[in-house]
Order: sequence, then structure tokens, then C-alpha cells
Amino acid sequence: MENNMVNCKVNGIAVSVPKGATILEAARAAGVDIPTLCYLKEINEIGACRICVVEATGARGLVTACVFPVTEGMEVQTNTAQVQKARKTTLELILSTHDKRCLSCVRSQDCELQKMCRDYGVEDTGKYDGYRPTYELDLSAPHLVRDNNKCILCRRCVAACEQQFVSVIGANDRGIDTHIGTPFEKQLDDVPCISCGQCTVVCPTGALVEKDDTDKVWAALSDTTKHVVVQTAPSIRATLGECFDMPIGTNVEGKMVAALRRLGFKKVFDTDFSADMTIVEEATEFIDRVQNGGVLPMITSCSPGWVKFAELYYPDQLDHLSSCKSPQQMMGAIIKTYYAEKHNIDPKDIVSVSVMPCTAKKFEIGREDQSASGYADVDIAITTRELGRMIERAGINFVTLPDEEFDNPLSEDTGAAVIFGATGGVMEAALRTANDVLTGKDNDAVDFKEVRGMAGLKEAVYNIAGIDVKVAVASGAENANYIMSKIKDGTAEWHFVEIMCCPGGCVNGGGQPLQPASVRNSVDLKSLRAKALYNQDKAMAVRKSHQSPAVKAIYDEYLEKFGSHKAHEILHTKYVGRPKFR
Repeated sequence: MENNMVNCKVNGIAVSVPKGATILEAARAAGVDIPTLCYLKEINEIGACRICVVEATGARGLVTACVFPVTEGMEVQTNTAQVQKARKTTLELILSTHDKRCLSCVRSQDCELQKMCRDYGVEDTGKYDGYRPTYELDLSAPHLVRDNNKCILCRRCVAACEQQFVSVIGANDRGIDTHIGTPFEKQLDDVPCISCGQCTVVCPTGALVEKDDTDKVWAALSDTTKHVVVQTAPSIRATLGECFDMPIGTNVEGKMVAALRRLGFKKVFDTDFSADMTIVEEATEFIDRVQNGGVLPMITSCSPGWVKFAELYYPDQLDHLSSCKSPQQMMGAIIKTYYAEKHNIDPKDIVSVSVMPCTAKKFEIGREDQSASGYADVDIAITTRELGRMIERAGINFVTLPDEEFDNPLSEDTGAAVIFGATGGVMEAALRTANDVLTGKDNDAVDFKEVRGMAGLKEAVYNIAGIDVKVAVASGAENANYIMSKIKDGTAEWHFVEIMCCPGGCVNGGGQPLQPASVRNSVDLKSLRAKALYNQDKAMAVRKSHQSPAVKAIYDEYLEKFGSHKAHEILHTKYVGRPKFR
């Protein structure tokens, strides 16, 4: 029987690893963490930054641990004087062309380059100062700031953009003038960027960051003429704690609500409520399409990055998308219609803020047909990271806060809404409702486990009321492209499809807390975060959206019935094909 293992030593520690394993993988098996800047597991493995160099027997000179395979009997040294000198020199060279205004950088104290320089005692001595290219900030996109003066050419962002299929950024020019740019040096808003923000969560410095809208929120909170309310997306409760060094996957719902009240919001609402509304509207739309010969497969429309992807790359297939607004926009619409009327507040005096896992939400609030009251459904969208910074700036000790509850009635939710934050969650929630409606009874089956998990593409068939309902779930734009290519060429057999723009869904959104490569390469972030949501779902008394007492009440009192004309006026939207370049 062939031996598929290789024996080696790392800093004198004997380890056995599979054939083909790299020195970096062998080092981790030995409990040794080799520093990296460009490397990201399964995303960017190019050996470009030269930070992970080590000494290895049988090799000439220093080798890059992230791409160099181990061989039988190899002995690796990761911290010799030569290795440390090489890493320090590389860091000094990187700093020679780097904008070092760390005090004003949003990534200060959360910057992988900054930490590495501190670890290796690198100071700004000007040792390698010389010609340094300078770049104008790209502020064109509603969701992102691009600052090449802080770029270290690690190419993580390029790899993430390629993984998302769009590849709108890459290396331009050569030599010292090499920089990450767009085709023809266009601004980001003029190329087919889908606003997913995956580049921001992998960037090790402050070269790519979300456009910070917290000053707008502070200004609104200080304006006594405004009624400022906030909603939080399902996944935020599972990730916000990371901003305060709490364990990954900690559900901080109660502390989050308490912090938002202390920031000064008049009401703190739960986007889970409108997620339940999304399901009853989406399920109603799906059943109507099935029974009346509508366009199939129907595809979910909760993810604005995915919707933008469809508008850019498949403008001739937009009839497949559900006409439902996203939960963020549904909640905003309900706040400025139902809530405003109920409390006799002029919608022009309401400032509706959302806390989202997604940078594309900043794009979404500016879309056309997102103003049910005559005013924007949502005025300001901030990310999980931005909320974390607001809490810190306000001097709120998040970890010690008591648990508090959301404000009713726009906060009562079901387990179906909670799982929206993970890939497959929307599909499972919709199936729970569709199963009951089509069979005409309250079914015990609520766990559709075949659509769970972090796989980028999942398929299943469920027999509901004698109909074999074929479903697919995709996360990540690359998998979205696979789904759409099958639909476009007529080979798709699905009836219902869920697509989330970000790999793993909202728990891995472009606005979620930053984690360094050392964590991303060794911890399954997506699964840990999603687990918190599924645990909450399992513990809830009501796990089906159509059974929510609060949802039933708002339809009885205001929206008439699921899928009514009034519901369509407030909760539904339309889509437009977009030119790829302008």
C-alpha cells in the first residue's frame, strides 16, 4: 500500500503530513505559525510577499513556506537570524512606499502590516526612501474607498475579486509603478463591480475599506428634529462580538440592542421581522408562479450584491428574480409607512438606519424604486465594523452590557428569519412556509438540512403536496454564474433557487468584522458564525415565518393579505439591466 504521508521536522519537531503539503502546512501541524502577508488559504497562494521565507534542507537559499512542498526527511527552520533579517528587510522595503499615516487610518491596531512591523521591530528610518508613486483616492463607489497609497501589492483583493468571478481589479503597470487598478484606470463606479466588499475583508492594510457613514449617523442622532431608528440584520448578532474580542460565533443579540439604545436611537428594530415578511411574500410569489405558469426557476432577491451581479451580467434573465425587496428595504418601507402612520410621524422626519453585514447594502439604499413612502426606505446603511467603531467611540463597555430586547412590534421574529444570515437559510425558511401552504396543514418538518452547510453549491429535491420541488442554493458570485449559465442555456431543472453574493452568505459578508490571515487560514469562520444562528433557530418556539403573530397582525391591520396589491406597492420592486462599463 502506497504511503501518502511525508515525515519532516519543523524547528526540531517531528511531524507527518500528506504528500504535497507545503512547509506552511507542516509548520501548523507542528504548532508553529509562520507569518504571511499575501497568503490566504484557498484564495491566494502565490508566494509574492516573501514574508513567509524559511530555511529548509535540500533547498538553495530561503524558500517561501506557503508554496514550497515538504519532502521526506526535510528539516525546516523558521526563525533563524537569516530568516528574521530577511523578513525585517522585506518589511522595511514595503514601508518605503507605504503611506504611514497610521493614526488616522481606520485599520490602525487592526492592520496586519502594522502588527508585523511591531513584531519585527521595524521603524520608519527612511533607510530605503526614494521614488514613491502617489495615487488619488477613488471615492466613486457608494460602498468603498480605494487608497493605493496604502496598498502593499499582496494581491489578496485581486484573488478575492477573481473568486467572485467579476475580476474588475488587477495589477497594472510594471516595476515600481505596479499598482492594483481597474481596466483602463477607470474609477470603480465605472466598471462592473458588484459592491460585495470581499476585497475589504481580505485586505491586510487600509488600502480597501468600506465607505464610512458613521458621521451621518452621529449627525442624525444629534438632530432633535429627527426620529432616528435602527434595524439590525440577522447575522449581526453572530458577528458583532468579534469587534470586542469575544469568541467567534458568540450570539450578542441582547448586548447589541443595549448598545444601540445607549447610542441614542429612538427605536431598535430587528430586520428578522422583515425577513419573515420577505418569506411570506416570496413563498406566495413562488406558489403563484408554480400554479399559474410563471417564470421558473424563481430566484431569491435578498442579496443586493447578487442582484447587481444579475443586472450586470445577465440582464436578459431578470424575470427569474423574485420581485420582493430585501429584508433591509422591506423594514425601511414598513417603518416609513405603517410605523409612521401608527405613531403619527411624518416620514420625512424619520431617519432610518440599518446595520448590515454587507457593503452592497450601501449601494442598495440608493437604488430606484426603493421609496415606498415617497422618501428613501433606508437613509443610511452601516456595516458591522462601523457599528463596532461607533460603540467604541461612545465609550460603551460592550462586553459588560446587560441583555436587552428589541422594540416591538417590528422585532418579533421566528427561527426562519434568524437563519437568513447563512447560505441556505432563505431557502429553508421558504420551504417551511411553502410546505405548509401547499399541503394545507402545519407540518412537523422544519429542518431542511440538505440545503444547510458552507458548500458553495447545493441541490435537493423535496416532495411537497405530490410535487417534486427541485431547489438549488448558491453562495459566491462564481457559483451564481454557474447557476445563471445553466438557466440561460435551458438546462436548469430547478423550480426555486437561493443565491447569496458572498461565499457562505451574510455571515461572511463584506462588512463583517475583520479577521487576520492567521485566523482565516485556520478557523472556519463561516461555520462558527452560522452555528450561532442555527442554535437560536432551534431554540425558538415559532420557526415558520407565516406563523409569526406579529407578521399576521401587520397583514390583518395594514397589508390586507400575503401578496396583496398594497403589499406589492410597499414591499416589491423591479430590476434594470446595467451597462458593464460607462
